[in-house]
Amino acid sequence: MNEEKEQLSAPPRSRLRLYKFMTLTVLFLVLFFSLGAVGLEATSSSKFCASCHEMKPEYYTWKASSHSQVDCVNCHIKPGFKQTAKDKIGLIAKAVNKDDTQNVAPIRMPGEIPDSTCESCHNVLQRQFTVSGDIIIPHDKHKDEDVSCIQCHSGVAHGEIADREMTFKTDYDKWDSDLGIAAMADLKWTRPTMDTCMDCHESRQVTTECSACHTTGMLPKSHEEASFKTKTHGKQAKEELKDCNSCHKYMSSVEIEGYEGPSVLEKYIQADSGKVTKTERTYAKENTFCQDCHKIRPPSHEGSYFDDHGAQASKNGETCYTCHEPNRSNTSSSNTVDCSSCHQMKHLNKWREKHPVAVGNVTKPQESCYTCHVKKTCSSCHKSK
Repeated sequence: MNEEKEQLSAPPRSRLRLYKFMTLTVLFLVLFFSLGAVGLEATSSSKFCASCHEMKPEYYTWKASSHSQVDCVNCHIKPGFKQTAKDKIGLIAKAVNKDDTQNVAPIRMPGEIPDSTCESCHNVLQRQFTVSGDIIIPHDKHKDEDVSCIQCHSGVAHGEIADREMTFKTDYDKWDSDLGIAAMADLKWTRPTMDTCMDCHESRQVTTECSACHTTGMLPKSHEEASFKTKTHGKQAKEELKDCNSCHKYMSSVEIEGYEGPSVLEKYIQADSGKVTKTERTYAKENTFCQDCHKIRPPSHEGSYFDDHGAQASKNGETCYTCHEPNRSNTSSSNTVDCSSCHQMKHLNKWREKHPVAVGNVTKPQESCYTCHVKKTCSSCHKSK
């Protein structure tokens, strides 16, 4: 009787196998998800991104940026387990199928970072902003006009190194913390510049008046001095041409280039940018805003100036070259008078035929020549004896 009870109460072998299978399955799932969680956390760190050598430029610039405490995945992967898993699988597939000949060109983002990513940390409507000078930054108005965060702040984490052509395959081994700091030190690549604002305003056909973005109108104190226009602005341009260009290039009807000077990065790597050194004189000839005043004949050029200009030029020829050139140049200046217009090294071929008055075979100046020509000029070559 007891034996029959024991046989009846004992579970069948099939049930034991089921229990074992379920136990092993649970253990496997626990182990699988535990390893997955550990792996997910490990592969979500910014250091893991840097383990790929082609990501060195991005890693070291991020490390030197104001976002260095924010991991890469927080900005570059959309939130949610499904999206994270999808991106991870895609990255693994790329790593498995990796070809060393790829990524010769700069690595670029497949799409822009959405505003929602930025707003997960920043409240653009309530956040206090630290701005330089008297700049007005109405973020609420920009948001209402659908101006995305990335349009102004595209360089905040990496300094736009792809656009600067700094992420080619041959450059990877050059990157370290020092180079990352140097690349991010040039603020024109990490912060929105005046070019950023002006390009956007012009494309959207909104105001470009200084007062729209600056509370003081941005007129420097030196510009308010009575002698600024007639005496001191040239000297200031010689010393601070880069600062002058930062505003006055927008006042020219033609594009002004070549006055930015070497970047912080170029100075760091001591690279020759190949840029031709330009001066305040070339700037005055290229910028139409400057030409509007410089093409007006000054009072000093009236009266006996034609006879006396040589003596004045001998004392301060640099001043003359602000408007004139020794020889004909290809600048966009509207002033077509240069020294060689009158002071030629020798007479042009067949000059006698083109001369408005018949001169025959005269070999030296006559008194009649000085009706039009300056005696001092002629006698420098034609001696009286």
